[in-house]
Amino acid sequence: MSELGNKELQMDINGHGCDFLGKLLDGAEVEWLPLGELTKIKSGQAVNKTMIAENPGDYPVINSGREPLGYIDQWNTENDPIGITSRGAGVGSITWREGRYYRGNLNYSVSIEDGANLRTKFLLHLLLYMQREIQALCTYDGIPALNASNLKQLPIPIPCPENPEKSLAIQAEIVRILDTFTELTAELTAELTARKKQYNHYRDQLLTFDLPAGRQEDGDACLSGRLVEWKTLGEVAKFRRGTAITKKQTTSGDIPVVANGPQPTYFHGESNREGETVVIARSGAYAGYISFWNQPIFLTDAFSIHPDGLILKPKFLYHVLQNKQTHIHGMKKGAGVPHVRVKDFESYDVPVPPLAEQARIVAILDKFDTLTHSISEGLPREIELRQKQYEYYRDLLLNFPKPETKVVV
Repeated sequence: MSELGNKELQMDINGHGCDFLGKLLDGAEVEWLPLGELTKIKSGQAVNKTMIAENPGDYPVINSGREPLGYIDQWNTENDPIGITSRGAGVGSITWREGRYYRGNLNYSVSIEDGANLRTKFLLHLLLYMQREIQALCTYDGIPALNASNLKQLPIPIPCPENPEKSLAIQAEIVRILDTFTELTAELTAELTARKKQYNHYRDQLLTFDLPAGRQEDGDACLSGRLVEWKTLGEVAKFRRGTAITKKQTTSGDIPVVANGPQPTYFHGESNREGETVVIARSGAYAGYISFWNQPIFLTDAFSIHPDGLILKPKFLYHVLQNKQTHIHGMKKGAGVPHVRVKDFESYDVPVPPLAEQARIVAILDKFDTLTHSISEGLPREIELRQKQYEYYRDLLLNFPKPETKVVV
């Protein structure tokens, strides 16, 4: 801990107390100043996708969202990492990009003035904490927008303004504590990205087989050399359509009603599918979405595939189809509501290795799937918990006392 830290505060960080801010301030005053007095706020330069396409490069383009719009061969920003989206769906969101990049005209730079008693990372955490106040400054008539003159009026707390050295030390300690959580989240996110890449690599290797004679799909030029029997789904599986049901027709219960998306539409007291079930959403935005259920469900606007268990394991079939999810989404038809058809899947070719090999592949892929995709366990859950932990401590550490409003009698 820094010179300001102590054992009591460390105990607070471990969850045994809550007056973090009081201990840090130690009776010091807090001054609230307009953001425009502490920083320079200005827009970046005009940019569009055509400009990026014609000038590809290594520098990220930060414009109307947190993620890069693309990468270009020039930069207009260096060591000025804080930005705020000024227009569009992401209006008011905070961006952070270190090093050199291209700031677009839909992103305000928030650059600390020389001599301002303010640390860059402290300001970043403050702005993230004050998202509601920033959103309240935005207008939503037509295209959502954030006016710079309004943003400049946003009050920012400065602890211990009469003692700049102590003020910066307080800010540094708050940053140190909060960065501990954000760095852990970043490490976990990087680990998750690596695991997903590893999962995709193994999945592609395990599920790549020599294609049947006369058939070659895009992306299948690299073949594994493993010879398997190929069958159409219609030869090895039965298809069952779901049963139409509305929410009013459901009865009290906890059985998922599975329709046209990754999540249950609602819940019901009855089921029409049991055990391992491969489901394909039939219509709507998620038409063609593959899911797997191993519990009682009520299937409605979707159809299920039931392979012959002596030939094809349901979970193996799920992995095979899920590996082709992009191709299957491309099978959607209809000018209005997009949909997929059972007859198109009846003629869909799938590899049929020996059952023992199917079981081996499923065991390997399930292990990676649990690690990378599970909501209740694995890395995604850990990342979610660390993010909540960061927000909890941020709310405690940045909840500075506001000046009392005098009542005029």
